[in-house]
Amino acid sequence: MWNEPSAGVAVAALDPDGESRQPAPAVVASVEPGSIGEELGFEPGDQLLSVNGVRPRDLIDYRYLIVEEQLHLEIRDEAGVLHQVDLEKDEDQGLGLAFTEALFDGLRQCSNRCAFCFIDQQPPGHRSSLYLKDDDYRLSFLYGSYLTLTNLTDSDWNRIEQQRLSPLFVSVHATDPELRSSLLQNPRAGQLLQQLAWFAERDLQIHAQVVVCPDQNDGAALLRTIQDLAQFAGGEWPAVLSVAVVPVGLTRFRPESDGLRAVSPDDARQVIAAVEPLQKEFQLKFESRFAWLSDEWYLIAGLPLPPRASYEDFPQQENGVGSIRAFIAALDDATFDLPERVTRPVRSSWVVGRLVENALEPVMNRLNAVDGVQLKLLGLPSPYWGQDQVVTGLLTGQDLLDGLVGQDLGDQLLLPSVMLRQGDPVFLDDMTLDQLQENLSVPVRIVHGAAEIVASALGSIEKST
Repeated sequence: MWNEPSAGVAVAALDPDGESRQPAPAVVASVEPGSIGEELGFEPGDQLLSVNGVRPRDLIDYRYLIVEEQLHLEIRDEAGVLHQVDLEKDEDQGLGLAFTEALFDGLRQCSNRCAFCFIDQQPPGHRSSLYLKDDDYRLSFLYGSYLTLTNLTDSDWNRIEQQRLSPLFVSVHATDPELRSSLLQNPRAGQLLQQLAWFAERDLQIHAQVVVCPDQNDGAALLRTIQDLAQFAGGEWPAVLSVAVVPVGLTRFRPESDGLRAVSPDDARQVIAAVEPLQKEFQLKFESRFAWLSDEWYLIAGLPLPPRASYEDFPQQENGVGSIRAFIAALDDATFDLPERVTRPVRSSWVVGRLVENALEPVMNRLNAVDGVQLKLLGLPSPYWGQDQVVTGLLTGQDLLDGLVGQDLGDQLLLPSVMLRQGDPVFLDDMTLDQLQENLSVPVRIVHGAAEIVASALGSIEKST
């Protein structure tokens, strides 16, 4: 429930000529069966124009507006016919509508010029969505995407406070004003500490991330950054809830003169040695490790991952902090009670990024101990990105063709779903799943989690492409 007195854009305040300043209508993507929306006759493609005379700017406004018990909706159907609908409902009832976009007034893009920005390290010519540089505080609140706080207007700050849009996820990289401004190539980036104080004064919260670039914001700069952020931690309502420390990812498409270099095993060991003592201090002070290293540091360093308990409640799992550890734990659960043999022999290949291959070998060995199971674990590099040690989600269709064509893949190929665009069978290089399948001699199965991988390897799921 939001506490502000109003939200969205009043239809009466819009330009008389129509479309120049108002948010676009919210386009319905799906309607939940049995919902109020279905009872009202909503269908995919319908446009929600306003709620109680207010046009929502985004999904946040929409959720706030429909809290009211009495609603007046203005809708335009796919045929262009306008409908006015009045209804009464319980305060906590939604309408059961999902929309094609979360932002109805457009994406707030990034105004920084970070040399290490992954979006800028991609080749031209692919789908436009791959080049969108999201720096929108609303997507940060809704979905946990990271923003830099450098493009917020006074109106944005007021809305964050009024609607209590917390926690947000903030890319910090450095707290030293000059260093952060240099890294982001934006003079406004130096205001971070004042902005964190603003959050603290209003009992609003963030999760922070630091992308470490060797020789730039590592070493003493990294220690200062974490310690500065820790000044806003602790207490009943900490402004900074957690810090994720992640290694920079570089591709072969970046300019050679950008001054960056890839993280080496020695770099990784130094970062681990610097951060782990701080974790012990924070554990005593805050009863939390507060600052976490992403799993990649340990894999790059060739060191074992920390135990499951050290990640507490996985505050930044989507940022790679404990994601591989959690996946291994799920695989351990799924392989805890395996059969001695399977009814029908099954030969499978399972593709992962080379960086995680060694960590997954114990699970593969347990499965291969089952009579009738032959599972080949294939840890692939990414020639496409120019990375030898790569996580699974960055493998492209061309990487798969380069690494798999001509190999004996058994009866089926297991591909983790993280390689594909969400809801669409397309890889990061725009190759489709069908195009990949045409070049391989075995059926491809997309697997969505640990249990499905194990069931597929055991032949417990019928074959499908």
